[in-house]
Amino acid sequence: MGKYFGTDGFRGEVNVALTARHAYEIGRYIGRYFSEKCKNAVDSEAFLSGVGEGARARVVIGKDPRRSSYMYEYALSAGLTASGADAYLLHVTTTPSVSYLTRTEGFDCGVMISASHNPYTDNGIKIFDALGEKADEELLDGIEAHLSSVFGCNEGGMSLMNESGVLPYALGLDVGRTVDFAAGRNRYIGFLIALAKVSLREKRIGLDCADGSTFFIAKSVFDALGATTYSIHASPDGSNINRGCGSTRPQALQALVREQGLDMGFAFDGDGDRCICVDENGEIRDGDCILYACALDLKRQNALDGNKIVATVMSNSGLVAALERQGIGVERTRVGDRFVYERMRERNAALGGEQSGHIIFAKHSSTGDGILTAIKLAELCVEREQSFSALFEGLTLYPQTLLNARVKNKRAVLYSPRVQAAAYNAEEKVKAVGGRLLIRPSGTEELIRILTECADEKIASEAAASVLKAVEEEDGR
Repeated sequence: MGKYFGTDGFRGEVNVALTARHAYEIGRYIGRYFSEKCKNAVDSEAFLSGVGEGARARVVIGKDPRRSSYMYEYALSAGLTASGADAYLLHVTTTPSVSYLTRTEGFDCGVMISASHNPYTDNGIKIFDALGEKADEELLDGIEAHLSSVFGCNEGGMSLMNESGVLPYALGLDVGRTVDFAAGRNRYIGFLIALAKVSLREKRIGLDCADGSTFFIAKSVFDALGATTYSIHASPDGSNINRGCGSTRPQALQALVREQGLDMGFAFDGDGDRCICVDENGEIRDGDCILYACALDLKRQNALDGNKIVATVMSNSGLVAALERQGIGVERTRVGDRFVYERMRERNAALGGEQSGHIIFAKHSSTGDGILTAIKLAELCVEREQSFSALFEGLTLYPQTLLNARVKNKRAVLYSPRVQAAAYNAEEKVKAVGGRLLIRPSGTEELIRILTECADEKIASEAAASVLKAVEEEDGR
């Protein structure tokens, strides 16, 4: 991770850690970077063919509905066009739609403005390459160096600068354009609808849209598939995104499913790349449950290459044990859908994901897609003529305690002798009963996450609490 970009892009408090100037300079660098690539490609082609034609970099931009997203959208667009690239605006849409359209519509780059499940006071910038995958290190390192140069850190060099040490502006007809590309969202909606192999006509489905990016896309898709839909938290006002709702707080969806007697419910996060489920009994089913149901289905179809999936260190050991009983292996990786997808590519795995609800189906996407995940699960119920809860039969998750501590400096606190000693003692206690402890810094926030897991819920809870106390004492000292 660099100074600005973490495991899921550049994220931070609006106009504190992430300002409109940051967005403008990111646009300036991306615009110049891809304009140079296009020019070099055209020059090479012209040399071989004897014919030269102009080429312009094309970047597609999406955003979630938080108030500050509009500010960053315009700043990014200004930077891109000032550097000679065309900016195509999807307006409010989901992260997976940006990934999909970048890949299928021939864009050089895709940018999503969102802080995912964070509160509206935060925002972020995620960058995708031409394949719809998270941007490579060459591009991110260049952006990091440019931002450091602009904001006075002088870290690294800037190969795109001119002789005066300035990133050149486009002139004349080389200045880029801003293009309304709202039609791209409809293409993405069409893609999702076309994925379904069965009608959902007799299903009653609850949708918690977190007052975020899925607020109209999710309902449009499930209505088109024939389901009777009940949407909540689908009226974003710029400040209510993720507020007591969505994939991180699905209690309102639980109540909706129970009160209305629904067949199932799906809760998404602010940018639509996560999905957490609620079964017909009102029980929450997280990403581990989803991985279990989908892994078994793919194996039945002989579509689970190598009979393995990819999960993260946060995934419940009960998932690993249940899948192993079915002859399916689980390979763990670092937390973050970026790392999940990288390992999936390395192992040619068809399925991977996180406990938090990022689920990746390699056949369809290179990033988590909450609506796609929901379609797959609803479809399973119809195909197998089973209740939603039946999809998870045979899976027993072990008791876990997950605590989050907001701190001033996550790395300084995490690696302090006090916290390390507390973590060691707590780990010894849970290991004595066959459990485990995981303590790690968040990749997107100034948080320390503490996970304990063992058969004895009381021991897991007490061990996690002891580490949390040490973290709080160290942070407040």
